[in-house]
Amino acid sequence: MMTSSPVTGWRAAGRTKDQREVAMNFNSVMIGSEDPKRLVDYYTKILGKPAMSEGGYDGWQIGSGWITIGPHDEVKGKNPTPGRLILNIESEDVKGDFEKFRAAGAKVVREPYNVGEESPYWIATFADPDDNYFQLMSPM
Repeated sequence: MMTSSPVTGWRAAGRTKDQREVAMNFNSVMIGSEDPKRLVDYYTKILGKPAMSEGGYDGWQIGSGWITIGPHDEVKGKNPTPGRLILNIESEDVKGDFEKFRAAGAKVVREPYNVGEESPYWIATFADPDDNYFQLMSPM
């Protein structure tokens, strides 16, 4: 039998209906930067005007989640390991949105590619000025 996991809401084997479930929702990622204005300017070119701007923080709602950018005193310079955490943005048209992002000035890390032989899923990878990676992905 499959039921929802108490933490993530994902389906998990081995859980019974009477086990207590905790409702949680992953709602945002905050990108800290030594130069948040530079990142905000970059993402504004790609994603449009931020939906939220308050107290030095700017954010864009994508689907049900948010990408927020703000200052962080523990962040200095560029991300030394950009592939460690990658933001994934679901797109029904990875190739078309890739061209829009590139035309808006997105730094291309990898052009759209198929994730497997004869797979209908596509991924394209970009980097922001702090070397944080983000991707366009086909819905899975």
